[in-house]
Parts: sequence; C-alpha cells; structure tokens
Amino acid sequence: MTSAQVDTEKAPEEEGYERGLGSRQVQMIAIGGAIGVGLFLGAGANIAKAGPSLILMYALAGVIIFFIMRALGELLLYRPVSGSFAEYSREFLGPFFGYFTGWTYWLMWVVTGMAELTAAAIYVNYWFPQVPQWVTALVFLVVLFAANLISVKLFGEIEFWFSMVKVTALIGMIVIGLGVLTFGFSNAGDTAAVSNLWEFDGFFPKGIGSSLMTLQGVMFAYLAVELVGVTAGESENPEKTLPKAINTLPWRIALFYVGALTVILCVVKWTEFAEGVSPFVKAFAVIGIPAGAGIVNFVVLTAALSSCNSGMYSTGRMLRTLADNGEAPRVFSKLSSTKTPALGITISVVFMGIGVVLNYIVPEKAFGYVVSVATAAGIWTWLMILVSHVLYRRAVDAGRLPASSFPAPGGAKCSWVAIVFLLFVTGLIAYDADSRVCLYVMAGWAAALGVGWLVLKSRSPEVTQRREPEFEKVG
Repeated sequence: MTSAQVDTEKAPEEEGYERGLGSRQVQMIAIGGAIGVGLFLGAGANIAKAGPSLILMYALAGVIIFFIMRALGELLLYRPVSGSFAEYSREFLGPFFGYFTGWTYWLMWVVTGMAELTAAAIYVNYWFPQVPQWVTALVFLVVLFAANLISVKLFGEIEFWFSMVKVTALIGMIVIGLGVLTFGFSNAGDTAAVSNLWEFDGFFPKGIGSSLMTLQGVMFAYLAVELVGVTAGESENPEKTLPKAINTLPWRIALFYVGALTVILCVVKWTEFAEGVSPFVKAFAVIGIPAGAGIVNFVVLTAALSSCNSGMYSTGRMLRTLADNGEAPRVFSKLSSTKTPALGITISVVFMGIGVVLNYIVPEKAFGYVVSVATAAGIWTWLMILVSHVLYRRAVDAGRLPASSFPAPGGAKCSWVAIVFLLFVTGLIAYDADSRVCLYVMAGWAAALGVGWLVLKSRSPEVTQRREPEFEKVG
C-alpha cells in the first residue's frame, strides 16, 4: 500500500480532486489546446518555407493528432486517472517509463511557460512600450498563479474565455476573408483569388522536401491538444465530456487550421509572408481593417496567456502524480483546502519565473530553442500515449483487461501509423541544424532522469517495482 493510499483512507475528502470542470469548459480547453501561438505566429515562417503546401502539412499532422487523441480517449475511458498518460506509461511500459513521461511532460510545460510569459510581455509592449518587460511578465505570472491556486473552476473559467477570444478571432478572420473572396471588397479585393494557391510557382513552390521540413513547426502548433487528458480527474462527467471533446477535434482542425490558412493564402499571396510576422496581422493589414494589428496582437496575447495558464495547471497535477508514485517528494501529493496541488504549482511557477529572468540575458534565438525542446518533449508524450494504447489493445484482445467504452477506430493500426509519423518528424528535427539542439538537450535530460532513477532505486526499491494499476476515484 502506498502512502498516497493511506492518506486517501485517512482523509478522502482532502485528497480527491474537485470535479469542477463542466462540459463547456472541457470543450473549450480542448479547442484552446488546438489553437496556440504556433498558429498565430509560427505559421508566418512556415508559409515562407512551404508556400500554400503548408495547408496540406497542417491537414496531414491534424489526422495524426486525431489518431493520438482517439488512442488517449480509449485509455481515458478504460481508466480515467488524474495522471493520464504518465499513469498509462507506468501501467503498460513499466515504472521507469511512467517516471520519465511524467517528468518530461512537466519539463515541456515549464519551458513553454517560460517562452509564453516572455512573449506575452513583448505583446503588451506593443501598447505600452514604456513599461519594462520584466514587470509585465511578473504581473501575468502572479495573476495566473493566484487563479490556479484558488480553484480548478476558476482555471476552467479563465481558459474558457481565453479560448473564446481565440475562436472568435479565427472565425472572424475566416468570415472576412470569405467576404473579400466572394464580394471583392477591401484593399485586397482586386488580388484575392483561390488561384493564389497555385499561381506563384505552384502548390509546392519550394519542393516537397522543404514542405516536409515544416512538419516540426506544425507539430509544435498542435502541442497542448492532449491537455484534455489531464482534465480527466476533474471533469464533472468524463464519460460524456471527454469523448465529445475528442470527437469534435477533426472539425476544429479543419476549420481553425486548414480553413483559416486556406482563406489567408487565397486573400494574400504566399510570397508576401515572412518569418517573424504573424500571417493574421499581415492579412488584416493587406485587407485594410482599422486597428487590425492591435486586434490580432490582443488575440496573440490571450493565446500566450492561455498556454501559460494551462502550463501551471498541468505541471502541478503531473508533480502530484509523480509524488503519489514516490517519484517526486511526497509533499507534492498534498492538496490544498481548495483541492489544488498548490505546492506543485508553486514550484513550477518558480521555474517559469527563472525563465523570465533568463530571457533578459540570452539571445533571441533562445526562444526558438525553448520551442524546439517543448516540441521534442511533446513528441515523447505522444509516443508514450500511442505505445500504451497498442499494448492496451493487445491486453484487451487477450482478455486480460476490460474493453473501453470509447474504442479508437481502426484499433491499434492507426496508432502504429501515428508512431511511424512521429519517428519521421523526429528524424526531420535531427536533420535540421537549428532544431537539432533540442535533441542534445533531451539527451542530457534523459541522462539526468536516468541518474535520478538509479538513486530512487537504491533508496526506495519498492517504488521502482511494477504495481497493479489503481482504479482511483477522484472527487
């Protein structure tokens, strides 16, 4: 019996998460997870590299993301746990993989939080250049930190409205773009045409190889879509809300990614986009909408704050899962009176705060490095979900485990396709000199975790042994 079990028996009302996330909040967390800074900012550089074929890359990656999420959905409805993919890695691959996945997901969100806080401060400088960047970053850090400590309901409400801003902006962009294409109004009316997708050196202007190289950036844009899995332990009705959130993923990807980019590239020819310029800002400028740049700047600010907010939420929960399994200090397993893993969130926020300080002294390229590290950590997480799913289906087929009420279409076959795709993207990262740095960082991280595991094994050998999964009742 673990100490977490003992604690639960002593005071179950203190140790269970509050099921404070309603259906609309889980839906919006899922939508918000699929719309981030990677789309609003990163798409500009990728358009310059791939031209209109970037639309196809987003569609291809979107199909893979759907496979990943359906695999996760099947696991979540088999055993909805607050630790999510780290718990499934532990169950199906062994204790070390659960430990490694939990800490790696924590790292992903901490480095993402560092980048997003700095980005948010830069966006505020657009309106208030006289305010020091560190002041803005600190204010955002403190406000989001307080919101995450108060209750999961407040986190869900903030994330709901952040996501609402992003969704409204994208739908508005699509409607305006379609209006320009159909009726020919605005400054872009004379040049806007569907033929812009192939008239300027074709659909693959830089070649298929160059288009494929954008997949690493495209996958970063989809990071956090798996966050809906972390909410399983705090959803009011996971059996109903989680399948709905996952099943609506295809149309969200089709509308917000493929749809928005298609409209933008029809309105503005791809040759006008460049790295460092948001395609949405550029499109609004070409169309000639008053205050367009300011509107998009506000939207991108909410995207950055949304990502940081999600980071604080998920890091605290992942540290608690690690602590419950003896893979992090036990003190992280305690919940506050408001049913939040307060200490885990606090430690994570401290590390995010260090990132704000570091961004003063490192060159601009550091932001790109942080993004690539987050992508590599995200790919590891997705791979663990897929491999766990393959092993789960094997156990179900053999009659060793009960079937999930939400089976993935195609069974394990789609998971195998997604695994091959993610390994291919990892190969692309290794091939690219700039992004290759993240693999060195991940190798160092793996070595550090390996040492930590050996220390853990010598001090608490029982922690490193395989245990029967607990069908925990959270709430």
